[in-house]
Amino acid sequence: MDMTDPTRREFLAATGGTLGLAAWPARATPAQSQELPPGPTVLFQGDSITDCGRVRSVREPNTGNGLGTGYPLLVASAALRADPARWFQFFNRGISGDKVPDLQARWEADALALKPDFLSILVGVNDYWHKRNAGYAGTVADYESGCTALLESTRKALPNVKLVVLEPFVLRHGAVDATWFPEFDERRAVAARVAKRVDALFVPLQAAFDELAAKAPPAHWASDGVHPTPAGHWVIAERWRAAVAI
Repeated sequence: MDMTDPTRREFLAATGGTLGLAAWPARATPAQSQELPPGPTVLFQGDSITDCGRVRSVREPNTGNGLGTGYPLLVASAALRADPARWFQFFNRGISGDKVPDLQARWEADALALKPDFLSILVGVNDYWHKRNAGYAGTVADYESGCTALLESTRKALPNVKLVVLEPFVLRHGAVDATWFPEFDERRAVAARVAKRVDALFVPLQAAFDELAAKAPPAHWASDGVHPTPAGHWVIAERWRAAVAI
């Protein structure tokens, strides 16, 4: 051993035994390590565009597989990164294939029971599409009365909830052709009217996608004219965050 180098014992003696305190950060106190309390709860509801492959057995907020791979995940990711101190709780309860009557049947358990501060809903494509291919008989009037009843009951049960209604949209590609119109446009108009009636934020989407479809083919934004691609989901997330501002 090189005797010019101090032994560990000599070195600690020379430094007063403070090396460990200087080299390692102090352990966090209970107050420092305590988690933030839960913040605002944000719930996404709707059909396959919202569902987007989420794992339905996951019930906890802010989990990637529980939020799916679409716009709910993008909105949650951006908000949680931008304002971590608010400790948002994001849930996705969209179910592929749902129409307004399907939402009504599960609303108590999948919406009201979560007591959301923000409740976002995108529904309407299946209310028309299933008339074409699944024997559903719901009319435009049924869609309007059903949406109104659903959201008015929500407002009554949760007086302080901030409602967000997204406009149903399609692009003329894949499953969508000229025969979808004008009835599908009538349903878009219903969504806007209902949003106004229940004092909800309205997020227009059709015009945004129409404009983008002039810059890149419709398939770039919605693979079958209905279901958004990753680029399409980004558009929805951008518009949602611009309207809701969280």
